[in-house]
Amino acid sequence: MRIEHFAYQVEDPDAMARWYSEHLGFQVKRSADTPVPVRFLAAGNDQVMIEIYNNPKVTTPDYASMDPLLLHLAFVCEDLSGTLKRLLEAGATLVNGPDQLENGDQLAMLRDPWQLPIQLCKRGIPML
Repeated sequence: MRIEHFAYQVEDPDAMARWYSEHLGFQVKRSADTPVPVRFLAAGNDQVMIEIYNNPKVTTPDYASMDPLLLHLAFVCEDLSGTLKRLLEAGATLVNGPDQLENGDQLAMLRDPWQLPIQLCKRGIPML
């Protein structure tokens, strides 16, 4: 088995899909507005997707009040400082970092414009 996707209930799937496509390199693989707005976004390697949707049957989590250690979406990032600068200019906000760990990893935690935590990871030794 392998992971197909992770799903997040969000307020505005369309706007979020556009931002993730423009600023994080995602590609919309499937899009629908009925029965609920939903977008399936594939990462650069087409191995895993995220699903962002807005279903009125459930509330949207208050991502802004959640500690990013509870939930975040992490990205491999070769140019951490350049990517961080670019995402902050595009409306993301810095939570903490960038930090250099003893093992050579560099990490930065941000929030996208919808407050979903995203982490940039430049690994000293790649894990994948």
